[in-house]
Amino acid sequence: MHEITLCQRAVELIDTHARQNHARRVTGVWLEVGAFSCVEISAMEFCFELVCRGTLAEGCELHIHQQEAECWCYDCQQHITLLTQRVRLCPLCDGSNLRIVADDGVQIKRLEIDQEVAHV
Repeated sequence: MHEITLCQRAVELIDTHARQNHARRVTGVWLEVGAFSCVEISAMEFCFELVCRGTLAEGCELHIHQQEAECWCYDCQQHITLLTQRVRLCPLCDGSNLRIVADDGVQIKRLEIDQEVAHV
């Protein structure tokens, strides 16, 4: 289960960024999961909640966008979307000469924070 490691690293980055911006807490996190990352979304959600405990991101709302498997088929010269990562044939022409555009990683796309209020 590599989801726990991905979540730990993401929360480290989130916590660092939140502290640099004087956040009281992180209220929302938007992640993009690559189509070929082999990440199980439900495991990611579970692990994220677990590793957020005791951090500024504890209790934040998690938004995950699963990237589609986008490809270019050299055989029929069309952009296509694969319905599953396991299929490596073009659904239009059954060609196997595909250039995969999709990512295999996880990216933090957006953070929402509550900032500390400066007292004058």
